[in-house]
Amino acid sequence: MTAVQLPQGPPPGRFPRRVPVRQILCLVPLLLVAVVAVQHRAVLAEGFGQLRAAEWPWLLAAAGATCLTWVAAAFTRQGAVVDRLPRRRLLATQFAAGSANHLLPTGLGAGAVNLRFMTVCGIPLARSSAALALYLLAESVTRVTLLIALLLAFPDALHFGSLLPPGSVGPLLLAIVAVAAVAAVLLSLVRRVRTAALSFLRTALGELRSVHTRPSRALALWGGSLAFPALQAAGLVLVGLSLGLPVPPVHMAVAYLAATVAVAVVPTPGGIGSVEAALIVALVAAGAPAALATAVVLTYRIITVWLPLVPGAVTLGALVRLKVI
Repeated sequence: MTAVQLPQGPPPGRFPRRVPVRQILCLVPLLLVAVVAVQHRAVLAEGFGQLRAAEWPWLLAAAGATCLTWVAAAFTRQGAVVDRLPRRRLLATQFAAGSANHLLPTGLGAGAVNLRFMTVCGIPLARSSAALALYLLAESVTRVTLLIALLLAFPDALHFGSLLPPGSVGPLLLAIVAVAAVAAVLLSLVRRVRTAALSFLRTALGELRSVHTRPSRALALWGGSLAFPALQAAGLVLVGLSLGLPVPPVHMAVAYLAATVAVAVVPTPGGIGSVEAALIVALVAAGAPAALATAVVLTYRIITVWLPLVPGAVTLGALVRLKVI
């Protein structure tokens, strides 16, 4: 008598069908956008309300400057590695990284997206991490250098007495010294941390030397990192002009750079909340009326953050689905 073969089910603990992980990940950015938008719905409503009072030619110019920041970021990312990256995918990744940066703590979103993009392009993880550190270093150095240069050229651009709360300098310096001391103790006492740090430093220095042996890469790295904050500041200046802010354009640019340098250490998603507050304080320190400074900042953040957020999230999901990142 012939034995009857019964159909076998899936092995225990396994799903009968493959879970569409990438399809699910495509929806995560849009879900995060919805959560952030609900949390900041009052700011969104007020910001969109300010758009009605602005002069549209200046706003369109501000939107154009915002779009150019993604091009500047792409140049800087390419300049941080010797390997040639695919241009179109690199530019699309910067647009998507901007959205990710506003959904995760400052710098982590863009860093994770670009790190994944470089590894998918075949660059080893150690060199990709070194390139990411080189990008952050170049962007920080050029931003601070630009701020110092403008302050030296226009020493009356900001009234620091109103910009810094009384007694805030001492605690800030103390916090910096404490962080440096903790890092020094970890490096000296924990061997694994010291070994990993030295290995990363050697890789980063090697990448730095390699990049600067090629003039095109060095120009892209430092030119793009200088253009990035300059274009961001230009966007704020153009929004200020659209709303008739009674502050000289150069002073508005100085206020923007000072505010962004100040909030660089605040771990909030994309600086949402902290950037608005710092920009308002900086513009007031530059001589702007508080109400008008608030209107300018809200309008600026609508153009640079909220309007690109949904298309950036869609692009991020598409890049995940296409396995670009």
